[in-house]
Amino acid sequence: MKIVVCVKQVPDTEARIRIAPDGKSIAEGELSWIVSPYDEFAIEEALRIKEKKGGEVVLVSVGPDRAQSSLRTGLAMGADSALHLKDPLFDAADPLGTATALAAAIRPLAPDLVLAGQQGVGGDHSQVPGLLAEKLDLPQVTMAVKIEIGEGKATVEREVEGAHEVWETSLPAVLSAQKGLNEPRYASLKGIMAAKKKTIETRDAAALGLKAEDLAPRTKTVALELPPARPAVRMITGDADAQVKELLRLLHEEAKVL
Repeated sequence: MKIVVCVKQVPDTEARIRIAPDGKSIAEGELSWIVSPYDEFAIEEALRIKEKKGGEVVLVSVGPDRAQSSLRTGLAMGADSALHLKDPLFDAADPLGTATALAAAIRPLAPDLVLAGQQGVGGDHSQVPGLLAEKLDLPQVTMAVKIEIGEGKATVEREVEGAHEVWETSLPAVLSAQKGLNEPRYASLKGIMAAKKKTIETRDAAALGLKAEDLAPRTKTVALELPPARPAVRMITGDADAQVKELLRLLHEEAKVL
Protein backbone atom coordinates (compact mmCIF):
# COMPACT_ATOMS: atom_id res chain seq x y z
CA MET A 1 0.00 0.00 0.00
CA LYS A 2 1.02 3.57 -0.58
CA ILE A 3 0.01 5.66 2.40
CA VAL A 4 0.29 9.44 2.48
CA VAL A 5 0.29 11.19 5.85
CA CYS A 6 -0.33 14.92 6.15
CA VAL A 7 1.93 16.48 8.77
CA LYS A 8 1.56 19.91 10.34
CA GLN A 9 4.22 21.60 12.41
CA VAL A 10 2.83 23.45 15.44
CA PRO A 11 4.21 25.27 18.49
CA ASP A 12 5.19 23.00 21.37
CA THR A 13 2.01 22.38 23.36
CA GLU A 14 3.87 23.39 26.55
CA ALA A 15 5.12 26.67 25.08
CA ARG A 16 3.90 30.02 26.33
CA ILE A 17 2.14 31.75 23.45
CA ARG A 18 2.59 35.48 22.88
CA ILE A 19 0.79 37.70 20.40
CA ALA A 20 3.00 39.34 17.76
CA PRO A 21 3.07 43.15 17.46
CA ASP A 22 0.74 43.03 14.45
CA GLY A 23 -1.97 41.61 16.72
CA LYS A 24 -2.91 39.03 14.09
CA SER A 25 -0.28 36.33 14.56
CA ILE A 26 1.79 34.70 17.27
CA ALA A 27 5.35 35.71 18.12
CA GLU A 28 7.55 32.88 16.86
CA GLY A 29 10.95 34.06 18.07
CA GLU A 30 11.29 31.92 21.21
CA LEU A 31 9.01 29.05 20.24
CA SER A 32 10.03 25.46 19.72
CA TRP A 33 8.11 23.50 17.09
CA ILE A 34 6.83 19.93 17.03
CA VAL A 35 4.71 17.57 14.96
CA SER A 36 1.05 18.17 15.81
CA PRO A 37 0.16 15.39 18.31
CA TYR A 38 -2.84 14.23 16.28
CA ASP A 39 -0.60 13.87 13.24
CA GLU A 40 1.71 11.65 15.29
CA PHE A 41 -1.21 9.25 15.67
CA ALA A 42 -1.66 9.33 11.89
CA ILE A 43 2.05 8.62 11.27
CA GLU A 44 2.04 5.75 13.76
CA GLU A 45 -1.06 4.20 12.21
CA ALA A 46 0.47 4.43 8.74
CA LEU A 47 3.60 2.66 9.98
CA ARG A 48 1.55 -0.10 11.61
CA ILE A 49 -0.44 -0.65 8.42
CA LYS A 50 2.80 -0.77 6.43
CA GLU A 51 4.22 -3.36 8.82
CA LYS A 52 1.15 -5.57 8.26
CA LYS A 53 0.47 -4.94 4.58
CA GLY A 54 3.79 -3.78 3.16
CA GLY A 55 4.22 -0.71 0.99
CA GLU A 56 5.49 2.77 1.69
CA VAL A 57 4.66 5.79 3.83
CA VAL A 58 5.07 9.27 2.35
CA LEU A 59 4.83 12.39 4.52
CA VAL A 60 3.54 15.71 3.13
CA SER A 61 3.77 19.04 4.95
CA VAL A 62 2.98 22.64 4.08
CA GLY A 63 5.17 25.22 5.80
CA PRO A 64 8.35 27.29 5.90
CA ASP A 65 11.90 25.93 6.15
CA ARG A 66 11.44 24.86 9.78
CA ALA A 67 8.77 22.32 8.73
CA GLN A 68 11.56 20.04 7.54
CA SER A 69 12.50 19.26 11.16
CA SER A 70 9.02 17.79 11.72
CA LEU A 71 9.28 15.79 8.52
CA ARG A 72 12.62 14.44 9.77
CA THR A 73 10.85 13.38 12.98
CA GLY A 74 8.36 11.35 10.95
CA LEU A 75 11.13 9.87 8.82
CA ALA A 76 12.99 8.87 11.99
CA MET A 77 9.85 7.09 13.20
CA GLY A 78 9.97 4.97 10.03
CA ALA A 79 8.35 6.82 7.12
CA ASP A 80 10.03 6.26 3.76
CA SER A 81 10.10 9.71 2.16
CA ALA A 82 8.70 13.20 2.55
CA LEU A 83 7.40 16.05 0.44
CA HIS A 84 7.80 19.64 1.68
CA LEU A 85 5.46 22.21 0.15
CA LYS A 86 7.10 25.62 0.59
CA ASP A 87 6.08 28.89 -1.01
CA PRO A 88 5.23 32.40 0.29
CA LEU A 89 1.75 31.82 -1.17
CA PHE A 90 1.28 28.88 1.19
CA ASP A 91 2.24 30.96 4.24
CA ALA A 92 -0.83 33.16 3.82
CA ALA A 93 -3.21 30.29 3.00
CA ASP A 94 -6.27 29.47 5.09
CA PRO A 95 -7.45 25.84 5.59
CA LEU A 96 -8.97 25.75 2.10
CA GLY A 97 -5.71 26.96 0.56
CA THR A 98 -3.74 24.42 2.58
CA ALA A 99 -6.05 21.62 1.42
CA THR A 100 -5.69 22.84 -2.17
CA ALA A 101 -1.90 22.66 -1.96
CA LEU A 102 -1.97 19.25 -0.28
CA ALA A 103 -4.40 17.87 -2.87
CA ALA A 104 -2.22 19.10 -5.74
CA ALA A 105 0.77 17.30 -4.24
CA ILE A 106 -1.05 14.11 -3.23
CA ARG A 107 -3.14 13.50 -6.36
CA PRO A 108 -0.20 12.46 -8.60
CA LEU A 109 0.99 10.03 -5.91
CA ALA A 110 -2.22 7.98 -6.33
CA PRO A 111 -2.18 6.74 -2.71
CA ASP A 112 -4.26 3.86 -1.41
CA LEU A 113 -4.87 5.73 1.83
CA VAL A 114 -4.48 9.30 3.12
CA LEU A 115 -4.14 9.85 6.86
CA ALA A 116 -4.14 13.09 8.85
CA GLY A 117 -4.67 14.23 12.39
CA GLN A 118 -8.24 15.22 13.19
CA GLN A 119 -6.98 18.76 13.84
CA GLY A 120 -3.76 20.72 14.08
CA VAL A 121 -3.27 21.98 17.61
CA GLY A 122 -2.01 25.29 16.26
CA GLY A 123 -5.15 26.67 14.61
CA ASP A 124 -7.53 23.90 15.77
CA HIS A 125 -9.63 24.41 12.63
CA SER A 126 -10.45 20.70 12.13
CA GLN A 127 -11.17 21.56 8.49
CA VAL A 128 -8.25 20.39 6.38
CA PRO A 129 -9.03 16.62 6.31
CA GLY A 130 -12.59 17.23 5.10
CA LEU A 131 -11.55 19.84 2.56
CA LEU A 132 -8.75 17.57 1.34
CA ALA A 133 -11.17 14.68 0.84
CA GLU A 134 -13.42 16.98 -1.19
CA LYS A 135 -10.53 18.23 -3.31
CA LEU A 136 -9.37 14.66 -3.99
CA ASP A 137 -12.96 13.44 -4.52
CA LEU A 138 -12.45 10.67 -1.94
CA PRO A 139 -14.64 9.36 0.87
CA GLN A 140 -13.61 10.32 4.38
CA VAL A 141 -14.11 9.13 7.95
CA THR A 142 -13.16 11.44 10.81
CA MET A 143 -12.19 10.99 14.49
CA ALA A 144 -10.84 7.46 13.94
CA VAL A 145 -9.93 5.49 17.07
CA LYS A 146 -9.54 2.12 15.31
CA ILE A 147 -8.71 1.30 11.68
CA GLU A 148 -8.76 -2.12 10.02
CA ILE A 149 -7.65 -2.38 6.40
CA GLY A 150 -9.20 -5.08 4.19
CA GLU A 151 -9.20 -5.76 0.47
CA GLY A 152 -10.10 -2.43 -1.10
CA LYS A 153 -11.89 -1.21 2.00
CA ALA A 154 -11.35 0.07 5.53
CA THR A 155 -13.44 -0.47 8.64
CA VAL A 156 -13.14 2.54 10.93
CA GLU A 157 -14.35 2.98 14.48
CA ARG A 158 -14.86 6.66 15.16
CA GLU A 159 -15.53 8.62 18.31
CA VAL A 160 -18.74 10.61 18.66
CA GLU A 161 -20.13 12.35 21.70
CA GLY A 162 -20.89 9.68 24.28
CA ALA A 163 -20.43 6.74 21.91
CA HIS A 164 -18.49 5.11 19.08
CA GLU A 165 -19.63 4.43 15.52
CA VAL A 166 -18.30 1.86 13.05
CA TRP A 167 -18.08 2.83 9.38
CA GLU A 168 -16.94 0.96 6.32
CA THR A 169 -15.46 2.84 3.38
CA SER A 170 -13.93 1.95 0.07
CA LEU A 171 -10.29 2.77 -0.57
CA PRO A 172 -8.65 5.09 -1.35
CA ALA A 173 -10.06 7.32 1.37
CA VAL A 174 -9.06 10.11 3.74
CA LEU A 175 -9.11 9.16 7.44
CA SER A 176 -8.39 11.54 10.30
CA ALA A 177 -6.90 10.28 13.57
CA GLN A 178 -8.23 10.92 17.06
CA LYS A 179 -6.46 10.42 20.39
CA GLY A 180 -6.74 6.76 21.37
CA LEU A 181 -6.06 5.38 17.89
CA ASN A 182 -2.63 4.18 19.01
CA GLU A 183 0.44 5.06 21.06
CA PRO A 184 3.03 6.75 18.80
CA ARG A 185 6.49 5.21 18.94
CA TYR A 186 9.67 7.06 19.80
CA ALA A 187 12.27 7.35 17.08
CA SER A 188 15.20 5.01 17.73
CA LEU A 189 18.82 6.09 17.33
CA LYS A 190 18.96 3.88 14.24
CA GLY A 191 15.86 5.57 12.88
CA ILE A 192 17.26 9.04 13.55
CA MET A 193 20.47 8.20 11.72
CA ALA A 194 18.56 6.62 8.82
CA ALA A 195 16.30 9.69 8.55
CA LYS A 196 19.30 11.83 7.64
CA LYS A 197 19.70 9.84 4.43
CA LYS A 198 16.04 9.82 3.43
CA THR A 199 14.70 12.10 0.75
CA ILE A 200 12.74 15.28 1.42
CA GLU A 201 11.58 16.73 -1.89
CA THR A 202 10.59 20.41 -1.94
CA ARG A 203 7.96 21.86 -4.26
CA ASP A 204 6.55 25.35 -4.64
CA ALA A 205 3.18 26.49 -5.94
CA ALA A 206 4.34 26.65 -9.56
CA ALA A 207 5.63 23.07 -9.43
CA LEU A 208 2.17 22.00 -8.25
CA GLY A 209 0.45 23.93 -11.03
CA LEU A 210 -1.09 26.40 -8.60
CA LYS A 211 -1.51 30.14 -9.00
CA ALA A 212 -2.09 32.89 -6.45
CA GLU A 213 -5.84 32.89 -7.12
CA ASP A 214 -6.01 29.16 -6.34
CA LEU A 215 -4.63 29.80 -2.86
CA ALA A 216 -6.19 33.17 -2.06
CA PRO A 217 -7.64 32.96 1.49
CA ARG A 218 -11.41 33.07 1.84
CA THR A 219 -11.12 33.97 5.51
CA LYS A 220 -9.24 36.77 7.29
CA THR A 221 -7.78 36.97 10.78
CA VAL A 222 -8.92 40.27 12.24
CA ALA A 223 -7.20 39.98 15.62
CA LEU A 224 -5.81 37.52 18.12
CA GLU A 225 -6.03 37.88 21.88
CA LEU A 226 -5.06 35.70 24.81
CA PRO A 227 -7.86 34.35 27.04
CA PRO A 228 -8.55 36.49 30.12
CA ALA A 229 -6.65 35.63 33.29
CA ARG A 230 -8.52 33.31 35.59
CA PRO A 231 -9.63 34.83 38.92
CA ALA A 232 -7.89 33.65 42.06
CA VAL A 233 -9.34 30.61 43.81
CA ARG A 234 -11.50 31.52 46.80
CA MET A 235 -11.35 29.19 49.77
CA ILE A 236 -14.49 28.76 51.89
CA THR A 237 -13.77 28.10 55.55
CA GLY A 238 -15.88 26.77 58.41
CA ASP A 239 -17.74 23.52 59.00
CA ALA A 240 -19.76 21.76 56.30
CA ASP A 241 -22.99 23.63 57.04
CA ALA A 242 -21.28 27.01 56.97
CA GLN A 243 -19.47 26.17 53.76
CA VAL A 244 -22.71 25.14 52.03
CA LYS A 245 -24.47 28.33 53.08
CA GLU A 246 -21.58 30.51 51.95
CA LEU A 247 -21.30 28.66 48.64
CA LEU A 248 -25.00 29.12 47.94
CA ARG A 249 -24.71 32.83 48.78
CA LEU A 250 -21.78 33.27 46.42
CA LEU A 251 -23.52 31.42 43.60
CA HIS A 252 -26.64 33.54 44.08
CA GLU A 253 -25.19 37.00 44.77
CA GLU A 254 -21.85 37.02 42.93
CA ALA A 255 -21.91 34.35 40.25
CA LYS A 256 -25.65 34.91 39.73
CA VAL A 257 -26.23 31.36 38.52
CA LEU A 258 -28.95 30.58 41.07
